[in-house]
This record gives sequence, structure tokens and C-alpha cells, in this order.
Amino acid sequence: MKGKVYLVGAGPGNPELLTIKAATLLAAADVVLHDGLVAPAILKLAPARAHVHNIGKRCGKKRISQEEINFLMVELASLGMKVVRLKSGDPLIFGRLVEETEALRKAGVDFEIVPGVTSAFGAAASIQIPLTSRRASPALVLLTGHRASGNEEADWQKFVSSGATLAIYMPGHHYSEIAARLRRAGAAAETPCAIVSRATTRDQQTFVTSVAALHDAPQLPSPTLLVVGEVIRLSAAFESQFPHIVLNQPVQLAASEERGA
Repeated sequence: MKGKVYLVGAGPGNPELLTIKAATLLAAADVVLHDGLVAPAILKLAPARAHVHNIGKRCGKKRISQEEINFLMVELASLGMKVVRLKSGDPLIFGRLVEETEALRKAGVDFEIVPGVTSAFGAAASIQIPLTSRRASPALVLLTGHRASGNEEADWQKFVSSGATLAIYMPGHHYSEIAARLRRAGAAAETPCAIVSRATTRDQQTFVTSVAALHDAPQLPSPTLLVVGEVIRLSAAFESQFPHIVLNQPVQLAASEERGA
């Protein structure tokens, strides 16, 4: 009997933001292969009989290679198992989906992609920042803080000049570099930025600053996401919830605030 692999989005961290389908698949899984940043509360939804393996990376160090992950998925599905490949956020966004689906197709393994709430949406919603606005931003651009190619600098210039909101995934320890790239791309020094750490969870922290002061941002716990754009100024809810905010001051959300209560 052939098994199947489900590439499932675990969302930004709060188990309540899982899709019904993701929760259903987790509850019926034989094997769960999960990223290192998937919340423990989400992993508890897997049945006691399931084999749960952390195949992610911490502090930049991978537990196993991508080739080994591909091999595991193929072999386990070939044994007739229902394999949930659990990825934080949405598997379609910065989730190395291409490598894994290519390996599954090549091996003739049946698979399905189950989308999740991506980190940018969870982070923005949790601090009441609109990602687009007819008055301030006509578009949203999803970027990674890691350099991927030699022509990435030119792309940033196009994105900044368009007035789009930038959601920068995995900014890591590179705030000075990101600030410099934004300035070279034409971003104004006073452009507001928001860093959200562990979005939608009880441990969430938010840090508000500007492009000019971004280099002084603290290293909040991973995962973090950086939002850059004028839309941050438009949220009256953000201002009323944090009236005491001063630029370069981190904010710890209470559990009731986290849920929007």
C-alpha cells in the first residue's frame, strides 16, 4: 500500500491559526517531519503513536541535509505511511518547496500541499498593521533577509520606489545590512519599521523603529519578521494599544492582548 506526503503549513505559531485540514492531517499522521520553529503546542496535536522528528535547523545549523529530508519523505511514504511534512508559516513561501516536490514527483510519490497562514499575515494582524492601503501602499512584497543573487539590490530599488509594504522574512542579525540596503534602494530615513518576534504566541514581542535607527534594533527571539512601510502609521489601534511606545523600545504583549481581547 502506497502512502502519501502532505506538505502542511503550521502557521505563525498560535495553534488556533491552523487550518482545519492541517489539524485533521496532524491528528491522523503516522510520521511528522517538522521544522525547528514549529510551536510545541502544534506538535501535541499529533497522535501518541506518531513518530515526530525535528528536521529543522537552529542557530544556522541543520540537523540533516535537504537531500536526507527528501529521502525520508520518499522512503516513509513508500512504506505506506501518511507523512506530514510540517513547515512553519506557509509551505509556499520561503519553504524550500521546490526541492521537496521535485524529489517526490521524481520518485512517483503522491503528495498534497496544504497552505497555512504565512508569518507576514500573522505578524501584521497581531499588531494591527494593515499590509496594504489605498492611501499609503498599493502592494505587498515578500522578501528574505538573506542575499540570494547578485542582482537582488536592483530588485529592492524597484520595490521601494513602488511604495509597496515590504515584509522581510528571516532578517536574522542583519539589521544594519538591511537598513543600508533600504537606504541605497531609496527608502526615506523616517520610514517606519516593525519587528515582530514569535508572532501570535504568548511570547510575542514587538519593536517599532525607523529605517534610520534600524541598525540599533535588538536581537529578539526567533522567528522574527520585519515589516517596512508607511502603512504602519495608519493603524489607530496600534497607537491606542501602545500609547507609551518610543522608537527603539521593545514591547511584550500580554496573553489577552495577543488574542485581541
